[in-house]
Parts: sequence; structure tokens; C-alpha cells
Amino acid sequence: MVKETGFYDLLGVKPNASPDELKKAYRKLALKYHPDKNPTEGEKFKQISQAYEVLSDVKKRELYDRGGEKAIKEGGSGGGGGFGSPMDIFDLFFGGGGRMHRERRGKNVVHQLTVSLDDLYNGTTRKLAVQKNVICERCEGRGGRKGAVEVCPSCRGTGLQVRLHQLAPGMVQQISTICVGCHGQGQRLSHRDRCKACAGRKILRQKKILEVHIDKGMKDGQKIVFHGEGDQEPGLEPGDIIIVLDQKDHPVFRRQDEDLYMTMEIPLVESLCGFQKPVKTLDNRTLLITSHPGELIRPGDIKCVLNEGMPMYRRPFEKGKLIITFNVVFPQSNFLPLNKLKQLEQYFPDTREKSEPESMDDDLYIYADLEDCDLSHQQRHYHYIEDEEDFHSGGGVQCQTS
Repeated sequence: MVKETGFYDLLGVKPNASPDELKKAYRKLALKYHPDKNPTEGEKFKQISQAYEVLSDVKKRELYDRGGEKAIKEGGSGGGGGFGSPMDIFDLFFGGGGRMHRERRGKNVVHQLTVSLDDLYNGTTRKLAVQKNVICERCEGRGGRKGAVEVCPSCRGTGLQVRLHQLAPGMVQQISTICVGCHGQGQRLSHRDRCKACAGRKILRQKKILEVHIDKGMKDGQKIVFHGEGDQEPGLEPGDIIIVLDQKDHPVFRRQDEDLYMTMEIPLVESLCGFQKPVKTLDNRTLLITSHPGELIRPGDIKCVLNEGMPMYRRPFEKGKLIITFNVVFPQSNFLPLNKLKQLEQYFPDTREKSEPESMDDDLYIYADLEDCDLSHQQRHYHYIEDEEDFHSGGGVQCQTS
């Protein structure tokens, strides 16, 4: 039992969630609440990133399960407490590389692309319109005409202004603020010298159409990276555009690795006498699922069809299995008259005990008909009796010993 479930609740998973379930839950929530997509949900993004950082680490998760968030903050016995940057966790998860990587490169742009199981089975190409920052070509990212940019005299190019605040005689506090003259850029440009295309911002917003090639056998959550296609910024290498595949549920098939799972309902007569049922595949072929007469299919039986599962990624001619779970539907009560039931009984093996007397004497047997029953009230009565016994612990009949 876990002490508290706050981190699990943030990710919307149960305390016994597997690492794959944690990863999938974090991926969807991080994309939904990322500051670039939801600027007002920064605190929510921070919380889910911290929750995933703890629960994705085996040792931290054990520590959290035993002592809760307090144990994580205190660091346990010898463990390192505290949290990393939410953006570092996000970048490491989606392939960004962390804080030091972001200092050399522009930030990555992550997009979620909804695909169907059919798309992942057959492969397809999707067009995706994205908005990104590009360096202004007219001013070549300078913000104005060449030579017009000058160092800001207010901050001397640092982008910060430092002022001293006296706390008491002989005690001062140094406070750094963003320079109001250059807005932290360290450079200044007069209005008449600013680039007409970008208004001095050095970058422009541009729409670009990306062709996303989805190969056969790709999986839910798989990333497709367009290197160097992210936001551009003067002095930095452009980041990447990362496309994350998000598979929709299919009405018939469920995927697990390279195998496809489905449930097939058959009536009792077909489970006993055989059947042929068509199944439409994801590439529009028709499989004729066949059970030959005499091959008994029991409720819950699992059968498989080889080489009819998902194509393997980068090996599309190899496929997994189609795994079918059978649900046998029994007929309704009184589906046959009594005389017909007697005839049907003759075709089934006789499993009754041979010692059964040929004639039954009514005085020796009490006939008991079967009825539907509700066990819920019995459960409540059982708990009530337990409570009574706990209350009257000293009562009862005592045995006399000699």
C-alpha cells in the first residue's frame, strides 16, 4: 500500500501502473499543458513533470510509496531530494537534451499527431501545417540596417541594470533587473533604423507544411524528428520539430507490440459444430476464420492466426499474430420444448453416475429446484455477525472440565 497517491492522481494512473503506462500518461499531459501550447498552465506542467520525475525512477518511486512527498523532499536516508527543471524533464523525454543543450540550440517544437491503427498497419503520409520562427532575411537577423545596432548605454550590453538598495546603515542589497532601455537585449536600435519586415524583432513567424511519413509498424508514442526545422534564433542552431504519434482506439482490434487482439462472439451451436466467420483485416483483406466440426471451442478459449498481426517496423513483410478470444453465447432459457431437449440430450456423452438407482423413492429424496440468488445481502449479514461476535467476546457456552 502506498502512503499517498497525489503524484499518481496528477498523471491519472493507478498506484500499480507500469512504467509504460506512466510514460504514456505523462506524454499526453505534457503535450497538453506545455507552456508553448497553454501559457496559463505553467504550474500544472511543473506539477506533472515533477510527478513523472519521481515515479519514473525506481528508487524515488519506492521512497515516495513509503513516505509520500515529504520523504522525497527530505531525500530519505542518503537519497538526493528535490526536483529537476520541468523543461529538462520534458526535453529529455522528447529528445531535447536538457538545459546545456538548449543554450547552444533553439528550442524544439513538439507536435502530437493523431493516427489510426490502419495508418500504423499500412503506412501513410500526412501533411502537417506548423508555425515556427525564422530569421528575417531582409535584415539577416540584425533587426535593422547594418551598422545601425549599437550597444545599449544603460546596461553596457549586459541586458541587466544593477541598483543598490540600502537596508540599514552600512548594509546594502544589490538588485538586478532587466534593462528597460533594450528589454534585456544588450543592444539598442532607433525606430528609423529598424527593419521594416520584422520591426526590429530579428525573426518572423512563418507557416510551413511538413510531410510526415508514417512507416508500417510504427507504434503509439513513437517520435518522428525533423532535424533543424524548429524555431530559429540569431546566434543559435535551430532546434528540431518532433512529431509524436498518438494512436486512436480501434473498434475491433487492440495492439500489443506486434500482435493484434480481438474478441469473437459465437453461439453455442457453432462452438460445438464448427463455423466459418469472415474478419476484415486492416488492409481490407477478408480472413475466413474456420473451426472444423468436432473442434470444440470453450468460453474464453484463445486461438491465434500466424502472420496476421502488425507488420514489424522496418521489416514490413514479417508480421505478428492475430490472437482471438472466444466468447460463447448460450441460448436463452426454454429455447427448446421438453421433448426436443430429450432428443438433444441423446447426442451428448452420459456423465451421470452409474450407481444412480433406476427408480427414485420420493421418501428418500428431497427435490430442490435451482433459483437465481443475490449474495450481496448475505455478505452484509456476514459482516453483521462478525461485529456481534467481536462485541460479545466474553459470552458463549463454556465446556466443563473435570
